[in-house]
Amino acid sequence: MAHVLGSRLRVVVAADPGLPERRAGRIRERLQRALDAAFSVPVTLELRTAMLRLRSDDALDPADAVRFDDEYARADVLLLLTEMPRLTEGRPLIADVHPDQQVAVVSLPSLGVARVGARLVDVLVACAVRMAPESAATGHSQQGITWAQWQVADADTGQLALHSEASSGGLRMVVGMVAGNEPRRTAPQLSSALAAASATGAFGIFYSSIWAMSDYLTTVRLISIGVLAMTVMVWWLVASNRLWDEPGRGGVGKARVVLLYNLSTVLTIALCVLWLYVMLVVLILLGGLIVIDPDYMATVIRGDPTFSSYLDIAWLSAAMGVVAGALGSNFDQQTDLRSLTHGQRERQRRRTVEDEGTAQSGA
Repeated sequence: MAHVLGSRLRVVVAADPGLPERRAGRIRERLQRALDAAFSVPVTLELRTAMLRLRSDDALDPADAVRFDDEYARADVLLLLTEMPRLTEGRPLIADVHPDQQVAVVSLPSLGVARVGARLVDVLVACAVRMAPESAATGHSQQGITWAQWQVADADTGQLALHSEASSGGLRMVVGMVAGNEPRRTAPQLSSALAAASATGAFGIFYSSIWAMSDYLTTVRLISIGVLAMTVMVWWLVASNRLWDEPGRGGVGKARVVLLYNLSTVLTIALCVLWLYVMLVVLILLGGLIVIDPDYMATVIRGDPTFSSYLDIAWLSAAMGVVAGALGSNFDQQTDLRSLTHGQRERQRRRTVEDEGTAQSGA
């Protein structure tokens, strides 16, 4: 990387494909204004898309730094934005700065989902300031980040690390990982499960015994049945698609990262199943309102039917549909499971590195 500042400071942000890339695009104008305020020289900001590869200990691979250096024509400051969660000493690692290579790595999940744009701008600017010459920084650039703490990670190289608190930072990271898995994009991939569950759940509209049972059961019991059905569905999808990651031989630190992977995976699938269940309830409710005559229902439940009566039927029928129908289903065949969760994507990264290493050895 360039160590001598010219008349203009060239800052390159290289983001992982997917959510990091889109986040970087959304904050581009804010980041440009923040960099202009942080430095006394003109700043040129460039955004690139490139997958950052990490070693097994989650540290920056020096070979990657060289690869980025060649590709981006010796940028003055290179900021790498990755979707991979990182932990050091049991604490979430938000960013680390390598002044000797003029490279900083920022972990997007560690920023959570609340005010993530503002936090990302603050962290990127703080990293840039710590790599650029002091003469280029203005007083405005020295403002601190109150929700995290900088510390020296390596005195010999001047490497700095930005950590958050273990408790609040860990929770923020899990939520950020769930956001990185993008449940809104994953949920529609359960369309085949929705079709299978709808076919089974629709029987609740035509069987009067389901009407009587839903009217007899208490609200607490109905909710419990729905939660149990969704729990079974989550377990089935995680197990059948092999989305649960094993710690392996990576040590305690790696085991903690894998625990974060698994928590985010379960929460992501749970949100998808919740979407499926809500869609089932809505579809069956609409069907029930159209098909079931109120007077006929009154003879079955021995009382005046209300809207809640139809809702109870839809809720119980949806639970029946999830358990009896959707368990035999799966994610759509065209779904690329390699990009579904962080654990799957990390394995894909490492397979890519291994394949490249094999190819180079063969050459």
